Amino acid sequence: MLLGVSCKLLSAFLFTVMASLVRAIGTDVPTGQVVFARSLFALVPLMAWLMWRGDVVKTLKTDRPLGHLLRSAIGVSSMFCMFAGLARLPLPDATVLGYASPLMTIIFAAVLLRERVRAHRWTAVAIGLAGVVIMLWPQLESGALASVVTGDAPASETAVGAAFAICATVLTAAAMIQIRRLTQSEGTGAIVFYFTVWSTVIGLTISLTFGWVWPDARTALLLVGTGLVGGVAQILLTEGYRHADASLIAPFEYTTILWALAIGFLAFGDLPSSSMVIGGAIVVGSGVAVVLRERKLGIKRARVRKASPPSPGA
Repeated sequence: MLLGVSCKLLSAFLFTVMASLVRAIGTDVPTGQVVFARSLFALVPLMAWLMWRGDVVKTLKTDRPLGHLLRSAIGVSSMFCMFAGLARLPLPDATVLGYASPLMTIIFAAVLLRERVRAHRWTAVAIGLAGVVIMLWPQLESGALASVVTGDAPASETAVGAAFAICATVLTAAAMIQIRRLTQSEGTGAIVFYFTVWSTVIGLTISLTFGWVWPDARTALLLVGTGLVGGVAQILLTEGYRHADASLIAPFEYTTILWALAIGFLAFGDLPSSSMVIGGAIVVGSGVAVVLRERKLGIKRARVRKASPPSPGA
C-alpha cells in the first residue's frame, strides 16, 4: 500500500514537471509537434519497463486494435488541447481546470456506460461544475470566452487557453470511458503501449500536415524531456494502481496543485487569480468527496461479500 501511494505521489510530481516543460515550450513549436515528442520519447522508458517485466510479447497481443485506435484518437485530441492550454495559461490555472475531468467522467459514465450514479455523486458533480464556472467567471463576464467560440472579436491568449483547457477536460473524461471499456479485455500494458504508439503516429501526421518547425537546442531538450518525464510518470502511475486500491490513491492526484504553485511561481512567476483559488477549492473538495464516498461504499460492499455465506456448490 505504501509503495502504491509513493508511486502515485511521484507520478503526480513528474506530471507537473512535464506540464511545466510544455509551459516553457509555449508556442515556439506547433502543439502537434509537442504531442509527437511527448509520445515518441515516452516510448523509451515504456519499452525499458516492459522488457524489464518480460511483458513485451504479451503486451503486443490485442483483440481490439480499433478500440485502441479510438482511445488514442480521443487521447491525442485531449493532449493537444491540454498542451495548447498550458502554452497560454499560468501553470496553476491550467492544473486546477484539469481537475474538472473526473466530474465529467461521472457524467459520461452515467450516460454512456449506464453506471448507477447516486444522489451523493450527482450533488458533488453539480457543486464541482459550479466551481468551474467560478474559475472561468472573469472570462465569462468579460465575454472573452464567448469571443473564442463566436469569433466576433480577437480573443486574448488567456481566453483561448481557458477554452482549450475546458475542451481537454471533456476529452480526457471521454478517454477514461474508452479505457474502462478496454480494460474488460485488455491489459494495462497494452493500453499504455498502443496509446503511446498511436499518439506518436497521429502527432507526427498532424505536424507534417500543418507545419513542422525545426526547434533550437533549448526547445529540442525541452521536447525530449517532456517525453521522457511523461513516460516515467505514466509507468509510476500504472504501478501505483497495481500496488494500492484506486480509491486510496486517487485523492493524491490533487497534490499536483502544490507542485504547480511552486514550479509556476519559481519558474514563470505564475500566480493563480482569486477566482481560480475559490473555484479550484470547490472543484477539489467535490472530487475528494466523491472519492471518499466511493471508498466507503467499496469497504461496505467488501464486508457484505465477506459476511455472505457461500452459495451451495460453490
